[in-house]
Amino acid sequence: MTEALRYKRVLLKVSGEALMGQRDYGLDIGTLKAIAEDVRDVVNLGVQVCLVIGGGNIFRGVSGASAGMDRAQADGMGMLATVMNALAMQNVLEKLGVHTRVQSAINMASLCEPFIRRRAIRHMEKGRVVIFAGGTGNPFFTTDTAAALRAAEMDCDALLKGTQVDGVYSADPRKNPKAERYVTLTYLDMLARDLAVMDAAAISLARENKLPIIVFNIHEPGAFTAVMKGEGRFTTVVDL
Repeated sequence: MTEALRYKRVLLKVSGEALMGQRDYGLDIGTLKAIAEDVRDVVNLGVQVCLVIGGGNIFRGVSGASAGMDRAQADGMGMLATVMNALAMQNVLEKLGVHTRVQSAINMASLCEPFIRRRAIRHMEKGRVVIFAGGTGNPFFTTDTAAALRAAEMDCDALLKGTQVDGVYSADPRKNPKAERYVTLTYLDMLARDLAVMDAAAISLARENKLPIIVFNIHEPGAFTAVMKGEGRFTTVVDL
């Protein structure tokens, strides 16, 4: 079935905030399940899928640093938050019948596997969803950068960024109804216009590896599946 699909191996980046639903903090199980169901449907199409999940619903290193914490220490706490979210996503996916593996950049063997590139690729070849936790394992790097790094290492065909809106806009459409929505952008457009979708390091890394970035609304039911078929609303970032 993969011949009819746009991509055969993809990485989906989901922010920690996307897992909160309407809550102010933590996990909303209904939202988590809805995202997991969409991932399951994409896997059932024959696509190899891996994920990177942020930790901002629990703790953000930048916020901790701005409150006076040491930035490296705060980022370490943020990386641990991503592990919690990864284990939660694994639990929901496996209840839906999807085989998964969590691999962490921070060694915690009693909870998940260490990140090993060749092992992760083999898991995906066997139809398992691999969830990468712990960011890059280093402070001062966001999970967006971790997503671009892992997508390049896994030789993915595309990096998908699930957000709160259906693409990249000139401004936040939730605050400015006149904001322009882009269908296609270049990496340099993203950097030059300072469009706050992914950080500059992630965009640059994707550009260097010719990795398309696709931005879509993670909360739209079936949106991930639709993007795999070239349907629905999304923005594609490539070198034109």
